[in-house]
Amino acid sequence: MKTSNSECESLWTKAPVANLVRYEPSGIYFARAKVRGKLIRKSLDTNVLSIAKLRLADVLDTEHKAVGATKTKIIGKMIFADALALFQEQQKISTEIKERSKEYNQRCADALLKTWKGLETLDIKRITKQDCLRWRAEFGNRYGATTTNGTLSILRRVFDIAVDTGARYDNPARMKEVKRARVRRKELRLPEPDQFATLIKEVRESGSGFSPHCADAIEFFSYAGPRLKEAARIFGRDCSFTKNEIVIRGDAKTGTKNWEIRRVPMIPEMRKLLERLKAERGEQTFLDNPVPKVRKFNRSLKRACKKPGLFHLTHHDLRHLFATRCIESGVDIPTVAKWLGHKDGGILAMQTYGHLRDKHSADMAQKVVFAEAAPAPALANVAVLPNASTSTIAIALIVGTVAPGKPFIFSQSRI
Repeated sequence: MKTSNSECESLWTKAPVANLVRYEPSGIYFARAKVRGKLIRKSLDTNVLSIAKLRLADVLDTEHKAVGATKTKIIGKMIFADALALFQEQQKISTEIKERSKEYNQRCADALLKTWKGLETLDIKRITKQDCLRWRAEFGNRYGATTTNGTLSILRRVFDIAVDTGARYDNPARMKEVKRARVRRKELRLPEPDQFATLIKEVRESGSGFSPHCADAIEFFSYAGPRLKEAARIFGRDCSFTKNEIVIRGDAKTGTKNWEIRRVPMIPEMRKLLERLKAERGEQTFLDNPVPKVRKFNRSLKRACKKPGLFHLTHHDLRHLFATRCIESGVDIPTVAKWLGHKDGGILAMQTYGHLRDKHSADMAQKVVFAEAAPAPALANVAVLPNASTSTIAIALIVGTVAPGKPFIFSQSRI
């Protein structure tokens, strides 16, 4: 008796990761994906999801290389479109690349084909360094540095595939003459403490029905420094008043930007904010819903910045504000980097937040001295005053004289 399709399908469950399924009777995870039109299904020999995710990437990579090498031998000649198709397939089946990164890479690939006429049909081994330099110069004149670097990265990786498959010997886009564009760092113009208080007041009292929620969201971003999409997934239950910390989990499917859960301690202002919101909303409502009631507040922020005379601030500027205030308060940069979710040990934070605001820099400059400190008063300048009892000794610090033989007493105390 044949088993129905519905019964067979019920034996398999999709995992929360693309190309990963679980066989219910045994609990074993399998890799299931199409590689150049061929459906593959291979056991990963584990029932632990974290281990299965690690093995999945290796299995798909092995299958892709095997099919890619075979395809190269069959066609003999590779045009740029063939190499680009292999790159896009690698992107599609990768479990290590987030969906937004895949979308960005596809936009860069589209921009590459749009600005380099006839590139798709060119024999990839006949493209020279001069061709790449010519395209780089024209593209750099039309687009910004970040877009230029992203598109150049796609071009380099497509040539890498051609090199790996044996279609050509070198990568002309990686020659030292084909340089990345220099990205100018944004000058951070952040509010002073009094300006920030005025900003919050302006937003809260602007008269809109969402004004109080926008003000609360601005405070929340400034006191914890989450990314925009991370903040939308921070619920009241993620805020522990016992441990005095906030757990940032990110998207339910893709997690945070670097895939890891992180914990940010509650600063005093954050604790006051959360306690107030919990009291206003009720405990259960607070626990079951995101802390910020609004996800975006750019208009409110832009309008409010005009009153205190501030430059326009964005959601991400509030993340910069959190980091800057932490560093100015004495928190070391590696710790701040950990709170922000950076995995480089503080290198990026040092480059971005190594500055301090003008006022703080001026205050710190006053602590820099080159001259030696004045010596402490000598013992000879301490005199015992008359009428001192055995239990108390009256002393006087002699710092000068008002007349010969008459000491000038600056201060006196009893020990």
